[in-house]
Amino acid sequence: MSAQGKHRKPRLATIARIAIATGVAGAAIGLPVTAASAHTSTDQAGSRPATVTAEATPVADAAAPHSYRVASGDTLSKIAAAQHVDGGWEKLYQDNRSVVGGNPDLIFPGQKLAINGQAAAPAKAPAAKSTSTDTAAAPKVAVKPADTTKPAATGTVKSATTGTVKAQPVPPAPAAAAVTAVPAAASTSASATYVAPAPGKVTTGYKVAGSNWASGYHTGIDFPVATGTSLKAVAAGTVVSAGNGGAYGNQVIIKLADGKYAQYAHLSSISVSAGQAVTAGQQIGLSGATGNVTGPHLHFEIRTTPNYGSDIDPVAYLAAHGVNV
Repeated sequence: MSAQGKHRKPRLATIARIAIATGVAGAAIGLPVTAASAHTSTDQAGSRPATVTAEATPVADAAAPHSYRVASGDTLSKIAAAQHVDGGWEKLYQDNRSVVGGNPDLIFPGQKLAINGQAAAPAKAPAAKSTSTDTAAAPKVAVKPADTTKPAATGTVKSATTGTVKAQPVPPAPAAAAVTAVPAAASTSASATYVAPAPGKVTTGYKVAGSNWASGYHTGIDFPVATGTSLKAVAAGTVVSAGNGGAYGNQVIIKLADGKYAQYAHLSSISVSAGQAVTAGQQIGLSGATGNVTGPHLHFEIRTTPNYGSDIDPVAYLAAHGVNV
């Protein structure tokens, strides 16, 4: 037992000495690494680390100023109620008079209205300037890096080391390339998107003489359609009248974008209401035989005012907008 004890003691001492030597060596090896790390941190830091901030997402506020794009069927009253406009449709119209114009009943799908804030008047695009030295005015385009070994297409390279370039005069852009900012409602021409008010061909034409009419002649055109036929708005506009029209029976009158009025008479039912915006091809009612008629049909007029007696030739008007009836 004593012999084994003597044998184990030296072995433990030897292991301890190896461990101590290893630790010292490790410490000696570790010191340069730590110093190098500290040196690297100092070089990279240089100055205080940049602070990274995250932009906060604003919280939506119904009362905060924002914009609204007019949809089919909207009126200023409906929009003001839905958007909680303080002051109602009158305040909404006042803030957006530059967009809507002089008639608050005439708004169009696509118009951009300011909610709880005043809309800026549509701005005209500034005239394009042509200059040989001001390159900031030129349109931004993606280009490949210039080859300094060859003259540039629009100038001569003076120095390959400084990159100094002598620019040649830039010709003015063609007139067709100029873009003028216009209001959204004005971007559609008066001749865009017209449709026939009813299917089929006209039977009784415009200004046909006869004792059946109080004026002595037919003030519109007739489409011989059965009761319940869908009738369409011939173009975008605003409904100014929808209801009983006496001898015309149930009628709808729409003010079109060009200032003319379209009248639909003898309807069996009406699908729109006064003040409502409509689009070309939208159903405004169903044909019928209400009022002073001899049978179901659509009586259709184009007028210069919403009133009787201001009629013009509806066939010629529709033909001028690409619709033959």
